[in-house]
Amino acid sequence: MMNKEDIRQRKVRLGDLLIEAGLISDAQLQRALLEQKRTGFKLGRTVVDLGFIDEVRLLTALSEQLNISFIELKHFKFDKNLVQALPEAVARRFRVIVLSREGDGLLVGMSDPLDLFALDELDRLLKTTVQPAVVRESELLTALDMLYRRTSEINSIAGELEGELKDSDFDLSVLGADNNSEAPVVRLLQTLFEDAVQMQASDIHIEPGDGILRIRQRIDGVLNEHVMKEARVASALVMRLKIMSGLDISEKRLPQDGRFNIRVKNHTLDVRVSTMPVQFGESVVMRLLDQTHGITSLDAGGMPAQMLVRFRQLLQRPFGLILVTGPTGSGKTTTLYAGLSELNSPQKKIITVEDPVEYRLPRINQVQVNAKIDLSFTRVLRAALRQDPDILLIGEMRDQETAEIGLRAAMTGHLVLSTLHTNDAPTSAMRLVDMGVEPFLVATALSAVLAQRLIRRVCENCRETHVPEVRQMVWLEALYGASLSGRNFQRGSGCNHCHNTGYSGRMGVFELLEMNETMIAMLRRNDPQGFADAALSSPHYRPLAACALDYALAGLTSVEEVLKVCVSRTDEVLI
Repeated sequence: MMNKEDIRQRKVRLGDLLIEAGLISDAQLQRALLEQKRTGFKLGRTVVDLGFIDEVRLLTALSEQLNISFIELKHFKFDKNLVQALPEAVARRFRVIVLSREGDGLLVGMSDPLDLFALDELDRLLKTTVQPAVVRESELLTALDMLYRRTSEINSIAGELEGELKDSDFDLSVLGADNNSEAPVVRLLQTLFEDAVQMQASDIHIEPGDGILRIRQRIDGVLNEHVMKEARVASALVMRLKIMSGLDISEKRLPQDGRFNIRVKNHTLDVRVSTMPVQFGESVVMRLLDQTHGITSLDAGGMPAQMLVRFRQLLQRPFGLILVTGPTGSGKTTTLYAGLSELNSPQKKIITVEDPVEYRLPRINQVQVNAKIDLSFTRVLRAALRQDPDILLIGEMRDQETAEIGLRAAMTGHLVLSTLHTNDAPTSAMRLVDMGVEPFLVATALSAVLAQRLIRRVCENCRETHVPEVRQMVWLEALYGASLSGRNFQRGSGCNHCHNTGYSGRMGVFELLEMNETMIAMLRRNDPQGFADAALSSPHYRPLAACALDYALAGLTSVEEVLKVCVSRTDEVLI
């Protein structure tokens, strides 16, 4: 196996190696060298970007010619302590990662094992023999993001800030307002955001306790907690966030809401801030909306193909109300905006009324309600109907008046989209009636209800076959309508890639209920049970649990996720 000295003695150059292996021509090498000179990228990336050779073939050739291993990091089991032996800055600069102990030395994954300067630096820092292995650069960068958390850096900066608060007579408001980028409070917030982006967190919770500070991140719908002893830091953090959000720093007795934009690790984040007075100070929750990649398309939402066709047909109707329902954080607004982006055209006037505006779309008139100046949903909606819209989006059906205006708009030639907090599609229509809306109005205007949830995906790197418990299998077979004997289910055992959770990422589960004559008749009679029976017997209706079970049978999610997300109270008796 070739080591660093062998590479130096042979004076191996990538271009010569690729020509020697017959993978590129001399003309292609010359063109790649010119392109490399223009872009400054490494030659390996350049020949791949130019399409002369694919990445796997390039790395395989390197592995064979240098007689070193080609390791797939996607399924590699890392030793986190061993990885941390190399500083993150060095790992990212040279695109390297420590993989395992190899005899008396260390096996190190490199995107460019011909980089002699990098090998020299590794020898100097690790103080042991280094054996290179070739890895994919994309997998390497993903692994670095997973394994180099900002936890120790957060603790270090928090300790520095705590000391500054103790040793000085600074007013906290002055400290929070410090615009110096090197100020501890600024660096601490920056590190918190960097860690959140790295972990793909949707929310950051800052919660002061009795002598401690809890910082929690919601990752794939589940909170992960980090506890710090520097309790005094909380006041400085809250003060700084209030200033960034344009909130009143002197008001600590009442809840406040604000927002700001920040750019972190090439990601543009729209941060929604909510403060609330608690026993030991003020709690802050920040919802992170990543605007970098724009609006998610309907195709990427995970909706089953047949349902997606029907939902798109509903969106093309000239009038009627379409409701998207589910609990907070289930992706309702994301689905609605994906639909709006498909409807957005110069020929259609679209107005949205929201609290707050979450995503910004060109050509669409977006209005944010403001209770302080009496700019309520109902007031904006009445004004919006005089603006000659074709399509209206109402952020949420919150009360009777808002619901009635939306329903009447749907009856008078407008397509109306909105959200509602209900558990499933069949209960949504009756929920509007319970809010005080006349049943005939709901029956006339409502076109369809889409209910959704988000469930976690089983981690690809630690998935294993799982046999459900007997009581779970009874419920699953009752839902499936047939025996599931011999069918395989999957779950994650936990690994470094998924932070020992067994899950990585989330996907949507959906149920779509389209109104038919029977359901409309039951609504007009204000017959909840009759409406529910008609909805459940609708030929195209499949409940959320059935959709989630499809994913479990396909090995995409676990039985636990199906049960946790979709089991109703009556089903709990069965399992």
